[in-house]
Amino acid sequence: MHRILIILAAGGSAALLLGALGFQYIGEMAPCKLCYWQRYPHAAAAGIGVLALLIPGAALPYLGMLAALATAGIGAYHTGVERGLWEGPSTCTSGPIGGLSPDQLMEQIMSAPLVRCDEVPWEMLSLSMASWNAIASFGLALLWIAAANHARKQG
Repeated sequence: MHRILIILAAGGSAALLLGALGFQYIGEMAPCKLCYWQRYPHAAAAGIGVLALLIPGAALPYLGMLAALATAGIGAYHTGVERGLWEGPSTCTSGPIGGLSPDQLMEQIMSAPLVRCDEVPWEMLSLSMASWNAIASFGLALLWIAAANHARKQG
């Protein structure tokens, strides 16, 4: 059971990472800065999963849980940026234009990133990719917790 939970948790992160790459390369949807940030913990979780299959104990599943929670947190933050609840990184969203001179406005336009974090390029059931990533990643964190608890009971 322990191995199955690890495979599901790490495989889930790998599947989400592959899905993101599919949207990028097949769907031709360029990722923004926050999209990239969400990918790194998934890659870490997949690698941790491989190690957790080789090395017994609860420590690696707990690290997997932290990776899943990290990408879930970034996804939730990104969702807030998309919905205008808060501002994203200055390199990811545009600044206010009120009170700017034409030259300043032109400078802001010319220095703007190609892909903005505050725009939703795709959604399903009114949820963006960032929102779905957050939901799925919280679920993966639960799988990692179950794997860690199972390992503790066995060890």
